Order: sequence, then structure tokens, then C-alpha cells
Amino acid sequence: MAVRAGRGARGIGGFVVVTALTFLGLLAITFFIGRVVPIDPVLSVVGDRATQAQYDAARIAMGLDRPLLVQFFDYVWSVMQGDLGRSISTNRPVADDLLRVFPATLEMATLGIFFGVVLGVPAGVWAATRRGEWVDQVMRVFALLGYSVPAFWLGLVGLAVFYAGLGWVAGPGRLDIFYEGLVPARTNVMLIDAALAGDWDVFWNALSHLLLPASILGFFSLAFIARMTRSFMLDQLGQEFITTARVKGVPEWRVIWVHGFKPIRVPLITVIGLSYAALLEGSVMIETVFSWPGIGNYLTTALLNADMNAVLGATLVIGSVFILINKISDVLYRVLDPRSKA
Repeated sequence: MAVRAGRGARGIGGFVVVTALTFLGLLAITFFIGRVVPIDPVLSVVGDRATQAQYDAARIAMGLDRPLLVQFFDYVWSVMQGDLGRSISTNRPVADDLLRVFPATLEMATLGIFFGVVLGVPAGVWAATRRGEWVDQVMRVFALLGYSVPAFWLGLVGLAVFYAGLGWVAGPGRLDIFYEGLVPARTNVMLIDAALAGDWDVFWNALSHLLLPASILGFFSLAFIARMTRSFMLDQLGQEFITTARVKGVPEWRVIWVHGFKPIRVPLITVIGLSYAALLEGSVMIETVFSWPGIGNYLTTALLNADMNAVLGATLVIGSVFILINKISDVLYRVLDPRSKA
């Protein structure tokens, strides 16, 4: 028992150290990106009509006259305190802006990955069990489209067909204008806030706005997850123990979903985690097309306005999400694979 406790403590300690070092590396990357890009943060604040004296005063006030290493440690200290600077686009703290916009992206990406997993995993398994048949060919073409179709084009086509043409879903934005401000922003996740407030009209309107962009994001994750599931399953179904199970008369559904699918859960978790993180990062085009007030739209606006505090803050949040999802995948890997515990 004491040995196991010691190993557990060392495992947790190693996990914390690796996570902290990874986050420190992310801080270093975002800091030096802010110093390398050809955008003058002082000029973004004071404007191009400022005098040299005003420019120098602002540069000193922003701490840019100090050595680069000192600036980096100041940056790390500020981030650890939750201070990401002030946005020149909104004139609000970047941390407050991100707390407002990131839940919108999280809401859309979560529904998207839900579609991707619920539809992609069975599609991949089905295609693997029908290798070479029409089902397999259709799935492969579908996966190819998921890799090659531009997100902005698919978003515009979706709006033209399902919103303007058929009227099945609501249009751009997160809510219709007459529903704005009716529910208090407790979590900034509109579906949850509307449900907590008991305002189901707002809930269904928010869901109607959310379905199309989340479905398009889910299409890309579905294609990737289905392709990887098919690949994993083909490898498993070619193993000798699968042939042995079939010879012994084990029902086919059990051969597929127990003997075949169970071993691929571990690598599949990594695939799903990376796909989810990619949706959070790659939602910029979809948010732009659908006027979705998420972190992608916020990042685009910040880039156009040369708002480096906002750009670095959004980049830091997205990178942190990647780190968090990878670490969660590692934990689930150890839970589902007994061999890794050894």
C-alpha cells in the first residue's frame, strides 16, 4: 500500500510538473510571437499621429523599454494573476472579453464534437465491417469531402439552403434580436443560461441558431473520426483472435463491438480529443460566416485592429485548451488501458 501511494504521489507530481512546463513553454511562445510580428503595440495604442514624446511616454508606460527577459517575467507574472492586458478594440480587460466570448465557441464546438462522435464512430465501424462494399466507398468519399471542402463555402451553402431556402434553422448570430438580454448571463453558455432561467423560448431560439454552425463543424470532425475509426477497426478485425471468436460461433455483433471495438477505445480517445481541440481552434471561418460571437470572431477582429493583447490572450486560451485536452486524454488512456498502469 505504501509503495502504491508513493508511486501515485510521484505520478501526480510528474503530471503537475509536465503540465506546468508545457504551459510555461506556451507562455514563452505567445510572448515572443508578440515581439516578432511586424506590429508596433505602442503605435496601435497612441495612433500614427502621436508625437515622438507621446510615443516614448506610452512605450515606457507599457514597459517596452525594459530588457526582453524582464518583460517576459512580467508577462508570466501578469498571466498567473489573470491579467492579460486591456484590449484596444473593446477598451475592456482581455480576460473579461475572453470569459464572455469563449463559452460561445465552447458551446458550438461541444455540440459539433457530439455530432462527430455519435455519427462518426458507428460510420467508421460499419465501413470497416463492409470493406470494399458501397458503404465503405461512400464513407471514404464522405471523409475526403471533410478534408477538402472549405469551411466558409460549406457555411455559405448551408445558410443559403437551410436558412434562406428551406427555413429550417435560424440565421446568423446567436439569438434573434428581440431575445437579446432576456436571460441573465450566468455561464455565458446560452443554452445553459436559458435553461437555468426557465425561458424555453430563448432556449429553442438559441438552439435553432446553433444547429447549423455546429452541424458544419461536426461534419469536419465526423469525417476525421469516421476515417480513423475505420482504420483502427480494420487493423483489429484482421487479428487472429477475431478469427478465433468467429470460429467459436460468437455472435457477429459481439465480435465487432466487444472483441473488435473495445481495444480501439484508447487510441480513439486521443483522436476525439484532438478533434475537439481542433474545433475550438478552427472555428474562425465558421464564426465569421455565421457572425457567431465566439473566440474565433474575437481573434479575427483583434488581428484586423492590430490589438496584440487580445490576439495573445486568445492564442493563450486556445493553447491552454489543447494542453488540458491532451492531459485529460492521457488520464483516460491510463484508466482504459490497464497496461499503462504498470
